[in-house]
Amino acid sequence: MLHRKLHRFCCEKRPVWVFLRDQQRWIEKALVVELEGDLVTLRYDAEEDDELHSWEESVRLDSIGAVSTRLAFFSRTALAEDLETAEDCPESEQLRSRG
Repeated sequence: MLHRKLHRFCCEKRPVWVFLRDQQRWIEKALVVELEGDLVTLRYDAEEDDELHSWEESVRLDSIGAVSTRLAFFSRTALAEDLETAEDCPESEQLRSRG
């Protein structure tokens, strides 16, 4: 199941947050660039002091404890009339009604 989710995120080029159980750390805003067998290749940027580093890291599928992706975001300082509503949302991104 995790393999299929990661494959979908790879195809969609969606950034993901990945928790590595064996290292007890999160990799933030990574792109899944390759899935081969039980190996997942992630590409991400990390900032240290005043330098920005780009990383490509390969991890085993079984070392991944959790994967998160952002569904939406908005500015807390935006005015209410500046926020997009369901009518403004492209049809492909609208949630299907259950019922």
